[in-house]
Amino acid sequence: MPPIRVAIVDDSAFVRELLTALISADPAFEVVGAACDPFEARDLIKATRPDVLTLDIEMPRMDGLTFLGNLMRLRPIPTVMVSTLTERGADVTLRALELGAVDYIAKPSGTSPEDFAAAGEELLEKLKTAARARVRASQPAAPRARPAAPVTAPSARHASFLLAIGGSTGGTEAIREVVEALPADTPGTVITQHIPAMFSRRFAERLNDCSAMTVHEAEDGQPILQGHAYVAPGGYHLVVARGTNRWICRLTQSEQVHRQRPAVDVMFESVVRHAGANAIGVVLTGMGADGGAGLLQMREAGAHTIAQDEASSVVWGMPGTAVRLGAAVEVLPLGHIAQRLRNLFAARRVA
Repeated sequence: MPPIRVAIVDDSAFVRELLTALISADPAFEVVGAACDPFEARDLIKATRPDVLTLDIEMPRMDGLTFLGNLMRLRPIPTVMVSTLTERGADVTLRALELGAVDYIAKPSGTSPEDFAAAGEELLEKLKTAARARVRASQPAAPRARPAAPVTAPSARHASFLLAIGGSTGGTEAIREVVEALPADTPGTVITQHIPAMFSRRFAERLNDCSAMTVHEAEDGQPILQGHAYVAPGGYHLVVARGTNRWICRLTQSEQVHRQRPAVDVMFESVVRHAGANAIGVVLTGMGADGGAGLLQMREAGAHTIAQDEASSVVWGMPGTAVRLGAAVEVLPLGHIAQRLRNLFAARRVA
């Protein structure tokens, strides 16, 4: 296979030099150039036609978000954001994923080559994944407002049925698209997205802003209510447990699964133990195999299971694994999943 052609965009000469050395050391890659700002980057992209871009957020003359928005409209290129793990960094990075970035990596807090080398394996893995990702030209999106609550809102009551959703690369936007289209009386919903601790609270808040449900970053011991969704905090597995005649959230820091914490398989397996057939499982776009084995257990327990199809996935690793294992009752495009869930909820109410 020819090497993956990478362009680096960062205003720091030191960072450009370190990233170039780190990426070039792997024979799977070729660094075709580095730019100090979006204007240099524009010319570099035209001249070299890279397969993947690393993009800093804070740069002179034009910020990374503005450049990314223009790039994804005019010449989509798989892009990995280089972000700081701060609250502001979380907001900006989540916005970059909305605009079409494939993934992000934390910029090391230190400035030594050793600090960057420690993050090297993760960066190279994400660049390889991004090179295979499906990116499409985007159009400016109209601002999204939170759906109005129904005139007669259902009273908060303990859930008697569960919806469990898992995702990874591309998952923040895929989960948002599903959740924002679900009604206010959706069954109690648990969500695991591979995400750092600094980002998960803001991710939950952004989901809450666009959803008719109430979305929380999950807390240990929190009761699972109908019309509420619970996002696994970064660094913790989210599991469903049985309280006194109700389901509750439990957070654990047990070992990583598939090199992830939170892990989708851990959540799905807990749903099998405590809900059995009284659940629906959904695996969305993501790198790796997490969620496939757990979704299979859900199907074998009698739960309805759905995997996102390959054409609409940014990366078909997780849902592809679920399909190959025979874990998915249905394989659906992302745009059809929310309506299918609504139909399943309605059929259950009628039954």
